[in-house]
Amino acid sequence: MIDILPFKPEDANEIAELEKLCFSSPWSESELCSSAALPYAVYYTAFIDGNIAGYAGMYTAADEGVINNIAVFPQYRRCGIASALMEKLADAGREKGLSKLSLEVRASNAAALLLYEKNGFYRVGIRRGYYAAPKEDAVLLDKDL
Repeated sequence: MIDILPFKPEDANEIAELEKLCFSSPWSESELCSSAALPYAVYYTAFIDGNIAGYAGMYTAADEGVINNIAVFPQYRRCGIASALMEKLADAGREKGLSKLSLEVRASNAAALLLYEKNGFYRVGIRRGYYAAPKEDAVLLDKDL
């Protein structure tokens, strides 16, 4: 069973390790804590059997939520965790009266693109050269709430 709970600073060290596994420019423990503490931030941690399996976060502004990260430990992938985290963010967005969620993903990340589209996101554009290390375009996606 997947449990999704609000982010807690004591989980930041393990989530920072997850960031290192997933991203070429990972957030540090202090960056995670600072970001999650912002009044317009919404962050969740997913657990399986008491172990951190993944996390997701977004910022809210006006009537939009911008998802900044979704990450799942490799051993827990393909278990529905990312979808559950996205649905939790969507639920939080609806509760806050948001009209849509948006995110960007590396153009080469076919698995993430399929996951997002399966979860109701649709492509709205390309941001050329957005990512560094390696340099790559970002695909922009939205989901209507």
